[in-house]
Amino acid sequence: MPEATEIFVPAAHGSDWEHIAPAEARFDAGRLQEAVAFAQSHESPWPRSLFYPDGTYVGNREWNESGPWTEIVGPVAERGGPAGLILKGGRIVAEWGDTTRTDMTFSIAKSYLSVLTGLAVDDGLIRDVEEPVGESVDDPLFSGPHNGKVTWRHLLQQSSEWEGEIFGKSDQVDHNRQIGPGADNSRKGQRRELREPGTFYEYNDVRVNVLGYALLRLFRRPLPEVLRERIMDPIGASSDWRWEGYSSSFAQIDGKRLQSVPGGGHWGGGLFIGARDHARFGLLIGRKGEWNGRQLVSRGWIERSLTPSPTLGNYGYLWWLARGPAARTNVPETAFSALGAGSNVIWVEPRQDIVAVLRWIEGASTEGFVDRLLAARV
Repeated sequence: MPEATEIFVPAAHGSDWEHIAPAEARFDAGRLQEAVAFAQSHESPWPRSLFYPDGTYVGNREWNESGPWTEIVGPVAERGGPAGLILKGGRIVAEWGDTTRTDMTFSIAKSYLSVLTGLAVDDGLIRDVEEPVGESVDDPLFSGPHNGKVTWRHLLQQSSEWEGEIFGKSDQVDHNRQIGPGADNSRKGQRRELREPGTFYEYNDVRVNVLGYALLRLFRRPLPEVLRERIMDPIGASSDWRWEGYSSSFAQIDGKRLQSVPGGGHWGGGLFIGARDHARFGLLIGRKGEWNGRQLVSRGWIERSLTPSPTLGNYGYLWWLARGPAARTNVPETAFSALGAGSNVIWVEPRQDIVAVLRWIEGASTEGFVDRLLAARV
């Protein structure tokens, strides 16, 4: 993190966001433009409507999903075109496309759930992430000889092996799931033998939705309200973003009917947000949770969130890390990302105070953009 005297904080949404020339930000202007052009020319192959001509939702085809849990139960919105921006020291050094458009963002929402969990820890609602969830959330979903062992850390690191059904979706739907370029999902949805909680990594959207539900039970308020009040308004985000749940994800809490929100758009819903708001969020996390002199989420939580998991060396608390099996020699090991299908990316390199947001880039091309961005530094 830069010295306090060097920190620039962008003004709130509605004011001009200060720009900086590439040379002043220590970028080669030509090479930086090459990175931008690369992002623009490698658009996601997903249809703009997010439905294929035969009516299939992109998620069902992307993850080879079939069977009883394919129903889309949350809202879906047509996507925009390639867009993004690059910040250096909090100022915009490059920007392309419509960065204010409110679009679905898929699994980037998981990283927002990570921050909400940090707020629950800061508030004392979670005493220790190593505690079983059932010790603070009295619910049958977190009881029994198997699920009763699931801790908050397991849910955050996607190693919980939680078993069951929530909001009409079974954990089995993502058994044997793979993600990323070259993923083989030929066996996705086939039941496998579960491991001991905390011993096996599996990217499983149902289990992330379990985390969101548990946090709702703790805060006893809709999570979008908590996020807006504690994070998004203080960092000057727009009022345009929204976090949509499922038609099936309502719960009765204190006599109120509250909607739980998912950690992505797997079955519709999720976080609908613009690239500029994502950039503010990335800047907050890159600066260890501090914004304009206020510690919005504890520094210790951010550091723990970006620590490699024992079951996957390039994964933290719902953040992707440039560590472990994903390490590449040209990418600083301090870099980290929030990633969503489609593809949507918040890429942060905190030592250099760089944030890049990509909307609707072909997933396999994300590394190519990062390579070009880093090569543009002088």
